Amino acid sequence: MKTENKAILYVRVSTTEQAEKGVSLEAQEKSLRAYCEMRGLEIAELVIDAGVSAGKPLASRPGGEKIIEAIKTKKVDLVVAWKLDRLFRDCVDCLTATSAWEKKGVALHLVDLGGQSVDTTSSTGRFFLTMLAAMAEMERNRIRERTASAMQYKKEKGEYCGGSAPYGWRVSEDGINLESHNVEQEIIRAAHELRNEGMSLLAVGGHLEKSGMLPRNGKKWHAETVKSVLKAVTA
Repeated sequence: MKTENKAILYVRVSTTEQAEKGVSLEAQEKSLRAYCEMRGLEIAELVIDAGVSAGKPLASRPGGEKIIEAIKTKKVDLVVAWKLDRLFRDCVDCLTATSAWEKKGVALHLVDLGGQSVDTTSSTGRFFLTMLAAMAEMERNRIRERTASAMQYKKEKGEYCGGSAPYGWRVSEDGINLESHNVEQEIIRAAHELRNEGMSLLAVGGHLEKSGMLPRNGKKWHAETVKSVLKAVTA
């Protein structure tokens, strides 16, 4: 690995993180600058992705594009970030990018990993990065599984799970449970009766409109919207 020390600093935060967790851009930048000063690294550029989700691959972020361009044009020797999740969305994204950087002689430095820093200038650092990336992805998958289980449990109990309430239902005043929406339940029953009479989906929609029974958006019924109403759960 080269011994040059020109570093590009990368900070990122989603609007939700900054609002709910206090993961500010300023705090990250301060930490990275202090790290570079301690290590004697020259800061070539600071790149900021404000309000950008970690779910986007690095290459598709405005700041990520700047990092890739700086590496491509050999303007920097190091990429310095606060934590692994600031840069990468998953294990594959991390290892693919850092492997390409390594071939160009560019190392990655992560400043805050439980009070310790890691860099890929050594085989030990690269090993720890691989382990950290795998562990981070495992934790994300575990969170997804727990969230899916919790949402399924709430649905089975008839509780509100965010977003729009299912057709035929509305969120009760407690903001947790669902209760029957009488008008929409009537439309569901009418749609089933018309469908059972052999009407096509469009014919069902036309009949509902003539009866003054309109979709939630107050516009026309289409075949797909009628189909979704026929799948709705009745009270």
